[in-house]
Amino acid sequence: MAESSPGPQNGADILVQCLIHQGVDTIFAYPGGASMPIHQSLTKFSDKLRTILPRHEQGGGFAAEGYARATGKVGVCVATSGPGATNFVTCLADAKMDSTPLVAITGQVGTPVIGTDAFQETPIVEVCRAITKHHYLVQHTEDLPRVIKEAFHIANTGRPGPVIVDVPKDIQLNRIAVANWDPPMNLPGYRPFRKASRTELLGVLEEIRKAKRPIIYGGGGIIAAGAAPQLRAFAERLGIPVALTLHGLGGFPSDHFLCLQMLGMHGTVYANYAVNDADLLLALGVRFDDRVTGKVSEFAKHGRIVHIDIDPSELNKNKVAHHPIHADIRVALEDMMQLLDEQEGAEKSRGNRYTDWIKRIEEWREAEPLQFADRDDAILPQYAIERLWQIVRDRNKLEETIITTGVGQHQMWSAQYYHFNSPRNWITSGGLGSMGFGLPSALGAQAAFPNKTVVDIDGDGSFLMNVQELAAAYCEKLPVKVLLLNNQHLGMVVQWEDRFHGGNRAHTYLGAGQDEAPYPDFVKMAKGFRVGARHVSRKEDLDGALAEMLDSKGPYLLDVLVPYQEHVLPMIPGGMTVRDIIKA
Repeated sequence: MAESSPGPQNGADILVQCLIHQGVDTIFAYPGGASMPIHQSLTKFSDKLRTILPRHEQGGGFAAEGYARATGKVGVCVATSGPGATNFVTCLADAKMDSTPLVAITGQVGTPVIGTDAFQETPIVEVCRAITKHHYLVQHTEDLPRVIKEAFHIANTGRPGPVIVDVPKDIQLNRIAVANWDPPMNLPGYRPFRKASRTELLGVLEEIRKAKRPIIYGGGGIIAAGAAPQLRAFAERLGIPVALTLHGLGGFPSDHFLCLQMLGMHGTVYANYAVNDADLLLALGVRFDDRVTGKVSEFAKHGRIVHIDIDPSELNKNKVAHHPIHADIRVALEDMMQLLDEQEGAEKSRGNRYTDWIKRIEEWREAEPLQFADRDDAILPQYAIERLWQIVRDRNKLEETIITTGVGQHQMWSAQYYHFNSPRNWITSGGLGSMGFGLPSALGAQAAFPNKTVVDIDGDGSFLMNVQELAAAYCEKLPVKVLLLNNQHLGMVVQWEDRFHGGNRAHTYLGAGQDEAPYPDFVKMAKGFRVGARHVSRKEDLDGALAEMLDSKGPYLLDVLVPYQEHVLPMIPGGMTVRDIIKA
């Protein structure tokens, strides 16, 4: 570890140097009374650590998530005590649900007044205990090097997740001489790595050998483990089709003939048919989320289930597996490939063992493709997303473009019609479904990769929840692009109103009612933040507007007016089965 300043230093300086020792190069921090010493210290180390000022603490937390999801490194955010800290709650819950490595540092009132309801005091560790992977209230300045080291280790090992570190103001101000900048960690109850045994993996290969209709159900754990190359090699070696979760997109190439795209509530018909009809489900880095399974008792009930995951608490939690294996999925795939090499007749497993099964899936894929009824008189949101993908593809920029989203219909259409061939180019809020995630997470991804194009595909409802981060985009020179699909409604809620509530509108219209023009005027709003912007409503103008957006040198908002009557299809209603799938 690099040498740090000798002699007594205050806790804030020590904390910032500990972050630098952990490899942090970017931090998203909003100051306040209880965190001022940290910010004063950040100014001293600005040559080593970039501090980005969000315009809301939630924006900073989501930006840190975007940074983490794009890089695989730990994202770091800072807020003051009380309302600053509580504004992190949604971000921490989001990171916990989506297995995002995050360290959130909060200022706290001084230790002598903790528990007295001091000004801007909240017991943030207690508030966040259930939505963090671990949590610290630092009680001695001497503990800072150990606590920060442990926080990063816990956040980014095993199943990644958020850790909150609450630092009272007097701990930040106390001056001490650090005796050891790299203290030992003693975490006897934390054993984040497990390697599957040879016996366990031979059992999996035996299940595969017996199967006639296997399918891989791949999730975000594939990407978190860095296992995308291993998954591709394994699937190609055995000729097994792959269906992906929302967070698994990019973990297996979308354009691969074995890829069935996304499964679940808004997944492809053929992926859901294949899972329903499979006699072996290889669940890799997944948690059997209800948006995938629908009615759990009916999900994949015709086959055997192998479940491999780094988090033992997920095994047999929602769906009982015949082979539950607690293991690192990347290493497990590598070891199974080695076992295949060792087995006699391994060459026979290449290519065509499942010809009849693949043929049946191809028939489903041909009969039930993902499609929408396009129109000439309006820009459909599916069309806008598809054209964005086609333009980026035709420019050979797919690997240099990162897509983030808010939450709602636009999110599902993005998953369906923008295709990912590699990991970490797709960033969305899946488990918690946090509206307002798209723009700030795009800022985090852009800060991590300044030379890449980052596009937030958003809806007007989600976008408005953190629209203030346009100021951060401009002031911090983060040239993110926003493709705003503006339908003047809370689109996904409207869809459920139409399908299950007789079309009764219960406060889902976001417009002004009496105005003919869309409300609010997002172009004027963006320009108020000095962000480039354009409005389009005619289909013939879309391609030129998309090119203008992608070519802009600074942040840019493209406001695309789309009809609100569109539904995300196919759709399996919540708690139902593939037999209940809605196709039109």
